[in-house]
Amino acid sequence: MNFHQYYPIDVVNGPGTRCTLFVSGCEHQCRGCYNQSTWRLDSGSPFTQQAEDRIIADLNDTRIKRRGLSLSGGDPLHPANVEAVLKLVKRVRRECPGKDIWLWSGYRIDELSTQQKEIVSFVDALIDGKFEQALADPRLEWRGSANQIIHYFEHHTIK
Repeated sequence: MNFHQYYPIDVVNGPGTRCTLFVSGCEHQCRGCYNQSTWRLDSGSPFTQQAEDRIIADLNDTRIKRRGLSLSGGDPLHPANVEAVLKLVKRVRRECPGKDIWLWSGYRIDELSTQQKEIVSFVDALIDGKFEQALADPRLEWRGSANQIIHYFEHHTIK
């Protein structure tokens, strides 16, 4: 997996102060997308063990009270990203107690593969659906267009 940007301190992409990772690769290619540079799988930089370790260290850094991790892109649920994203969310659950995970994806919850559902079983919030330029509304919290839905999960599982 490649990634485009990592923000160790972010207050825009989810509630509270967060770490935010923008992964590479998106097959939705929504008209009006503001992250078009992330569409290609081979764009950005390789997501290495060192990059993963830094996210875990940042989430556990007690000097800054971070609420959790946000995963965006590109699309974290792109089939080519599934293996690395699953490894990351499992590690966050195991090594960063009390931190939440938010994930943005163009895939709708009802069209997820088994592997994608496994990732979602570790997240606290999934914002799903393609960005629809005709439904764009800057007043929406955490979403770009009105068709996108925020799914909150209490026990980090979906059926």
